[in-house]
Amino acid sequence: MAQYTIKELEHLSGIKAHTIRIWEQRYNILNPKRTDTNIRYYDDADLKSLLNISLLNERGYKISKIAQMEPDQILNKVTQLCDVPCECSHHINILVSAMVDMDEVKFEKQLSTATLQLGLHQAMEQVVYPFLHKIGILWQTNNITPAHEHFVSNLIRQKLIVAIDGQVLRRKENSPTYLLYLPEGELHELVLLYMNYILRASGQHVVYLGQNLPFKDLEMTHEQFQAEYICTVMTALPERDQVQLYLNRLSQRFPQSTIYVCGFQVQHDFLVFPENVVRLGRMQDLVDKLK
Repeated sequence: MAQYTIKELEHLSGIKAHTIRIWEQRYNILNPKRTDTNIRYYDDADLKSLLNISLLNERGYKISKIAQMEPDQILNKVTQLCDVPCECSHHINILVSAMVDMDEVKFEKQLSTATLQLGLHQAMEQVVYPFLHKIGILWQTNNITPAHEHFVSNLIRQKLIVAIDGQVLRRKENSPTYLLYLPEGELHELVLLYMNYILRASGQHVVYLGQNLPFKDLEMTHEQFQAEYICTVMTALPERDQVQLYLNRLSQRFPQSTIYVCGFQVQHDFLVFPENVVRLGRMQDLVDKLK
């Protein structure tokens, strides 16, 4: 069973820990437990309850009124709000709740609603990325398993693949070639798929090589296409102490190409980026470069 501290609830729900404690004392909205050593903690039921309360409170319901509702009433109110245009935090909280329950129907419905209301680009930037950040908090605190991560990643991946398949190929005349891949051993594909979508939507020529690509295969493909741009994402690999060497190798092997890199492993302050290697802090940076 997952156990959350009050600070973790704050990060996941957006409600300050001080406010949560006041609501507990005044309205008895949560039921914290205690460990054998008398340390307070909250479980999945508390997290889902607080997420729902947060959604209603954001939409104008007073906490005093919410506290008088039965759990089924709260759930019904939240369900009704799912079909109404809403703030991005609403979408994010519903996705977190659906992930905790591994409720595919609920997750898919909310992701589709966010995409229809915002468009895929804004849904990714304003909903999916912040949601994945919250997933990171849960992962770091051991409150979700690899199964949870795979569950949501595959559903988001399916959404991106459908969007890419639905694109009408309108390649711009004389557009440069973008070669997209993940380093050998790297399997976290969501950001690379999103890059693929953005580039194709702007009429670029994309060669998509996907996950876990050996360097020699990258060299062979680059030789064939002479790509002006190489895009890669380093989430887990290369390892921290190998990232600089890998960046240097890319730069030296493909000196005529501009190399876009992003992901957790390229955020370290000690990295020095060669002249032809550009770190993307967010996907909007790539969108801006295409304008």
